[in-house]
Amino acid sequence: MSDADVTADLQRSSGLSRLKESGYAGVFLTCAAITLLTTVAIIGTLLSDALFFFSEVPITEFLLGTNWSPNPRGEGLSFGIVPLVIGTITVTITAAFIALPVGTLTAIYLSEYATKQVRAILKPLLEILAGIPTVVYGYFALVYVTPALQATLFPDLGTFNALSASLMIGIMTIPMVSSISEDAMSAVPDSLRQAGYGLGATKYEVSTSVVVPASLSGIVSSYILAVSRAIGETMIVVVAMGSQANMPQIRETILGIPYINPGDVLFESGMTITVSMVQIAGGDLTGGSLPYDSMFALGLTLFVITLIMNVLSDIIAQRYREEY
Repeated sequence: MSDADVTADLQRSSGLSRLKESGYAGVFLTCAAITLLTTVAIIGTLLSDALFFFSEVPITEFLLGTNWSPNPRGEGLSFGIVPLVIGTITVTITAAFIALPVGTLTAIYLSEYATKQVRAILKPLLEILAGIPTVVYGYFALVYVTPALQATLFPDLGTFNALSASLMIGIMTIPMVSSISEDAMSAVPDSLRQAGYGLGATKYEVSTSVVVPASLSGIVSSYILAVSRAIGETMIVVVAMGSQANMPQIRETILGIPYINPGDVLFESGMTITVSMVQIAGGDLTGGSLPYDSMFALGLTLFVITLIMNVLSDIIAQRYREEY
């Protein structure tokens, strides 16, 4: 017998099949190219107008300024992004305090505790939250959440405030965290669970000490995606938080260290980067003007922030990814 390796040819050899496979490959390549070209076009559009804006406004003034007033009919043009960044970070962090723990615990329940019948009912119901228009969340926060908070916990809460907007954004992003995290936990092999039970671990110990660490890359990725979604949210913020860029008071500790009281931001109206972009785009500013070009500078800033978060998500996923 010959020692040469004999491998089976599992591919169809007919010319028609090869032609069809080449056609499929071309379609997939075209879709990938369209995705890449779209991203490049967005970056190019943002850069072209943002560079013109930064040629007129120093980038240090843009990044370190504490007054945002792009309306030429006001008291003067000011392009300090600090109030917008503070409003964006406040909303994002507050929403994360709601979405991340609730979404993770929900994912643990669906993956480890819920029966198939319960999971078949609860998971679609959670997905409904992701399908509700964001403007509905915004009006719900304005009409119901804010009056409820004013009547119970915070009587001095303003009509437009960051707290209500953050609560609703957190609720809106719970399905994203729970769905992706539950998929990552379900992908953990049952052999790891059985090994834990064999060592005498309880259901809770297996869930928190075996399943969660094994699916950590997927869980962290869901966190990054949820936070990125919260950063880019617009309608909830503009309806419930208002559209006034307010710079909170900078206080000092006993040691002279400056800080910002979270209540000065959460309980008052404010503006995020996305809301400012919508306000500029919806105004009567003409293309080519400095306030109009500031919208592209804001978009570029937001693009860089989300890009950094997505890169971090990929790094963390690669670092903690388990292969079975």
